[in-house]
Amino acid sequence: MDRDGRTWKVGELARATGLTVRTLHHYEHIGVVPPSARTAAGHRVYDADDVRRLYRVVALRAFGLPLETIRLLLDGRLDLIGLLRDHAAHVDARLEALRVLRTRLGMVLRTAEETGDFAPDDLLSLIEGVSDVNDTMGRYFSEEQLGALRERREQRGEDAVAAEIAEWPRLIGLVQAEMDAGTDPADPRVRDLARRWTALLEAFHGGDPALRDSLYRMRAENSEEVRTSGGPSEEMIAYIGRATAAG
Repeated sequence: MDRDGRTWKVGELARATGLTVRTLHHYEHIGVVPPSARTAAGHRVYDADDVRRLYRVVALRAFGLPLETIRLLLDGRLDLIGLLRDHAAHVDARLEALRVLRTRLGMVLRTAEETGDFAPDDLLSLIEGVSDVNDTMGRYFSEEQLGALRERREQRGEDAVAAEIAEWPRLIGLVQAEMDAGTDPADPRVRDLARRWTALLEAFHGGDPALRDSLYRMRAENSEEVRTSGGPSEEMIAYIGRATAAG
């Protein structure tokens, strides 16, 4: 209790803390901050210790801790360091999930903006396609590899990544045109396209052999899905391989 033995009624405490009377009643009901006394008329009375406990509750709530956990912690029935360590891991997991969601949203938004107006069904199909791609990557890349890819993406910047993503359809179209024209893979034009192809792949895997192998395995085992979604066919990949060997 403070030096002058000050106490607060529930309305006064609500005004002083910015909480509602209803919230304070709820805190009392679940045992988080019960008032230390009541008047003869039955009104709640909070002393300085109650107020200190209340401010601790507010501070811990700011970390996202549930009220029951806070009650046990303040009653000395939980280890604070262990609790905060576990909660930090939980927050990290939520942040990672939000980063993945933000990446998916960014991909859909960029495609929609570059393509123009999307009908609702077209946009929903695009969202489903992006989710399918991310689910497929989850089967071929470990959590550590996915983390490394996200870190590389952050280091390179969203603009650079968006430019690389936009480059793929153009490059595939140019290669297909050379194939349709019957151009020899050893032709300088095709060899130049092959170098651009390799550079885009290396921008993704950064020269990491494990990432590269996972990428190639994912493409090989899902070749039909890759082709139908606008990716290269097996014939095109073989054509680029011959151009690379000739360079």
